[in-house]
Amino acid sequence: MKSSFLFFFLLFSTYFCNGIASTSSAMHTNNWAVLVCTSRFRFNYRHMANTLSLYRTVKRLGIPDERIILMLADDMACNSRNKYPAQVFNNENHRLNLYGDNVEVDYRGYEVTVENFLRVLTGRHETAVPRSKRLLSDEGSHILLYMTGHGGDEFLKFQDSEELQSHDLADAVKQMKEKRRFKELLIMVDTCQAATLFSQLQSPGVLAIGSSMKGENSYSHHLDADVGVSVIDRFTFYTLAFFERVNIYANASLGSLFSSYNPNMLMSTAYYRTDLYPRRLEEVSVTNFFGSVMETIHTDSAYKAFTGKDSTLEMPREIQPRHTANPSKFRCSMSNQ
Repeated sequence: MKSSFLFFFLLFSTYFCNGIASTSSAMHTNNWAVLVCTSRFRFNYRHMANTLSLYRTVKRLGIPDERIILMLADDMACNSRNKYPAQVFNNENHRLNLYGDNVEVDYRGYEVTVENFLRVLTGRHETAVPRSKRLLSDEGSHILLYMTGHGGDEFLKFQDSEELQSHDLADAVKQMKEKRRFKELLIMVDTCQAATLFSQLQSPGVLAIGSSMKGENSYSHHLDADVGVSVIDRFTFYTLAFFERVNIYANASLGSLFSSYNPNMLMSTAYYRTDLYPRRLEEVSVTNFFGSVMETIHTDSAYKAFTGKDSTLEMPREIQPRHTANPSKFRCSMSNQ
């Protein structure tokens, strides 16, 4: 009996280890970003600006909207007290409107809940949820998970009504790994005591960075007198300052990003956890998470060439352009939540 139990135990262990090995050796196929603002109310304007700033950055570096899940707990752009309707700024000079023509919000208002957040990560959606609201990653995906809001010791508040605990996050990441939903995952959190949110993580291939250590606050950067509130947090401000020097072809490393955070400028201590991550940060380009990767497929077929001015070249059905409505037309059509 004991020998039979030992045989099945070894068989299961071999299968499990091979599964982990095959996942870690999978080819890097695509990049995804999940960007989450968990705060509502006007005095938390900066948290929405934080999230939209990262949204703009990853889009500029090549991640398309169909691979970005954007969750905004409040619509500051259409708030009746916003002096600049349909606009959100992260700097008092107002040169850049973060809420421009091409902002596609996937979850807004009261849709931003702990339950929906965990469903996005684990892929446990109801059948009615459209593909545009799903994280359709695979075992070769690199995922950037950015979260900002109010937090504390091992928790992050959602809309001042519920909390995401560190063990909730760790369990969701564990499920993602078991279901082969990512190859590498970077978790970036800008909140008070951000480092404590990573304490329960155990899944391989995960890298985490937070804006503050246990017992530390995460501070805003500056106040905009016209808007009437702070417009960005320090950690996100200096993250953006780093990426403004980076383009899609840059080879800046994660090591250089992490070492760029000055505690005197942040007024807190940036923390990063690397024990679950297999590679040296100096060898990993920031575009591995903040940029895009394209998979090309070689075929032996070719398109028919033009033979005269009356000839037409038929575009294959799968790459014909789609005409979609301009999202800016609907930006402020919803009432304030």
